[in-house]
Amino acid sequence: MYFATCLLLTLADKPPDMKIIKRTGWILLVILVLIQFIHPAKNIQAGVQPNHITTAYPATAAVTDILQKACYDCHSNNTVYPWYANIQPVAWWLNHHVVEGKRELNFSEFMQYRIRKQYKKLDECIDEINEGEMPLSSYTLIHKNAVLSKEQKQTLINWLEGIRQQIAATNPPDSLIIPKKHT
Repeated sequence: MYFATCLLLTLADKPPDMKIIKRTGWILLVILVLIQFIHPAKNIQAGVQPNHITTAYPATAAVTDILQKACYDCHSNNTVYPWYANIQPVAWWLNHHVVEGKRELNFSEFMQYRIRKQYKKLDECIDEINEGEMPLSSYTLIHKNAVLSKEQKQTLINWLEGIRQQIAATNPPDSLIIPKKHT
């Protein structure tokens, strides 16, 4: 223990080699410049897609506005990118969020889901809105217009619940249950 303490005190007395610090700084700067040329593909498609949720379940102007400002950037095939999305490594981080969001729920591909998955995803949406989990706090921190009021949350929940009721009314109950996987 005494030896380790002496070694640390000896190393602490020596100034860092400026040549190494300078070289490391230049290497990091070159890497930062080079990664600016590597961009992930952008998530942009024009117009409403044929499998979009609103093609089968029309939304009011209020619901459409809520979806556009609080949901579609991560949960559709059309993201509106902020200026900083062109700076690496931020673009990679944003791309990861979009890919993960679309994997969980993609409103642009919603009608391709099996009916039981649609029903379950709508229920999950309602739960996450009620629990304040969506939109993500990391998203609303920067996108203040995505913070939803109680009234906006209720408007969205009512629309989602209405879709669930339509699905339940037109499909046999057993078709809405996701079977448990046997292990």
